[in-house]
Amino acid sequence: MRLLQFAFGTDPQAATFLPYNYERNSVAYTGTHDNDTTAAWFHECGSAQRTPEECEKERQNALAYVGVEDGGREIHWHMIRAIWASVANLAIAPVQDLLGLGSDARMNLPGTAEGNWEWRLEALPGPAVMERLRAMTRIYGRSAP
Repeated sequence: MRLLQFAFGTDPQAATFLPYNYERNSVAYTGTHDNDTTAAWFHECGSAQRTPEECEKERQNALAYVGVEDGGREIHWHMIRAIWASVANLAIAPVQDLLGLGSDARMNLPGTAEGNWEWRLEALPGPAVMERLRAMTRIYGRSAP
């Protein structure tokens, strides 16, 4: 299991979460139900476990890794592209990341007893999101034969 959000911080295992270090027999995620959404992780730094300085360093590391200079306006799509392009057998992006949603769409906050699992998808992603995902899936050979 590889979580791209973990690749850019100070964790001693951070390098193992970079897509170029993935093994084929793995599942790659932008984040999971226990993480904040990718947009929130990048823009809001909503975690009490990271200082503002750590957040900024992670942001800069992520931008450098995905190779964009747009300030991360679409970081969720850049992160999706990074895991789709990896050799991992499976690549998974939560729908919240496809839609670029913030912390209000987070599924779970580990260690808390209330307010979890309440977010609901109210409408299917629109055609622009679906076409972008379809094109990326085709480019990186992740579509069914």
